[in-house]
Amino acid sequence: MDSSNFYRSDPSLPELVVDDTSASHTEGSTKQYSSVLQPSMLSPDSAVLSKSTMAADSATQQPSGQSTPTNPFNFQTQVISTSPVKSNIGQRRGHRYKHSSISTQHQVFQEPPQRPPPVLPASLPIPTVKEAWKSMNKDQKLRLYWSLSHLAIAVFIFFKSEGSLSATALSHLVFFDAGSAAVCVAVDVLGNFEVWRRSSIRHPFGLERAEVLAGFAMSIFLLFGGFDLVSHNLKHLLESVGHHEPHHEHVHGEGPAGSVDLACAAAILSTLASAYGLKNHARIAKVMRVSYLASLPSILSNPFHLLTLLFSTIVALLPLFSIELYTWLDRLICALISLAMFGLGMRVAIAQGLMLLMSYGGTNGGAGVSSVIQDIESEASIASVDEAQFWQVHYGLCMANLKISVQKGSDEVALSRLRNRITSLIQNRLGGGYGTGGNVKWEVSLQLNADGSS
Repeated sequence: MDSSNFYRSDPSLPELVVDDTSASHTEGSTKQYSSVLQPSMLSPDSAVLSKSTMAADSATQQPSGQSTPTNPFNFQTQVISTSPVKSNIGQRRGHRYKHSSISTQHQVFQEPPQRPPPVLPASLPIPTVKEAWKSMNKDQKLRLYWSLSHLAIAVFIFFKSEGSLSATALSHLVFFDAGSAAVCVAVDVLGNFEVWRRSSIRHPFGLERAEVLAGFAMSIFLLFGGFDLVSHNLKHLLESVGHHEPHHEHVHGEGPAGSVDLACAAAILSTLASAYGLKNHARIAKVMRVSYLASLPSILSNPFHLLTLLFSTIVALLPLFSIELYTWLDRLICALISLAMFGLGMRVAIAQGLMLLMSYGGTNGGAGVSSVIQDIESEASIASVDEAQFWQVHYGLCMANLKISVQKGSDEVALSRLRNRITSLIQNRLGGGYGTGGNVKWEVSLQLNADGSS
């Protein structure tokens, strides 16, 4: 069968029309082919067939000596710079003008003045227990050992009370003395470090206010100890009333008397040793300022030492009385000790609380401050005292902040003398004066304004 007839007889095959007309009469011209149907309109099999047929025809029609057509694209290698691109965004124009002679003469661009380093550090390191132990000298270690011994004596007195209410109350007083001795040792050891006294932004007054907080905790112990003794006394009193049999029988004889005497002797010796060696309660006694005990010797002028020594002596003499009198005196002494603990605890708590609240309750309290303000207003160059704030930071420091209006026309020399007079007045009246050891230091800040100005 003829191939041409075969293709014509099958209507499903695409029809290709070859145009033999040459586009130009020059040598090497190629034949142009055009198809009636586009390749995308053909089926996959017919499209492959048409492409292969066209490729074969073009190969036969193209002369063998013709060269490959040139590439219309220029793919030459271009070297790009790898240095970063500098942008002028954010740069000040005319920066060279700063270093010119004009800038030096007119001082248009000036360097900012260098700030001095801050006087107060942000914070100071707080010592650990290991660092505190390494910093202790021989004297401080002996004080630590004695404070632990004082605590052991308090425990011994408590267990040797033998059901005696007065001896139990005495053990509460010795416990308070031992706690105060431990606080004194801790304050002495922390004084070896800079953080205790030096001010910082985190602790403006150092860590000395921690001693005030410890004293406030000790005052709370006194209050609760007083309430505990009152409850014990009332319980024993109610047990003896009526026909109710007491749960705890009070033994009065040679054995308990000897143990009570030993406990009282231990209390007296430990109190004297702590008073002379550690000087416990010294700061708290100054805050309380008990005027009616000032005429007594140094140890007895402290109300806590006086209380412990007095009741230790009385409890040691109780076994000399009869059994019936011993019972009533025992309850009476317990009641007196509880009332004394409650009264002293309340007074100490108020004094410590005023410090923690940044108030002042020192010498004569508000009356002393009022008299100082009146003396300041009596100055001829002072028109009025606009604001006055007095408060105690800790045991050794008080602060006074005053805003004063002065008469117009005062020069700097007169104002300087006025500042010195006011500072001396406050220190001498409220702090006890300079030169007397152990007194409170006053830091006075004054703001002097001309009369009528803000």
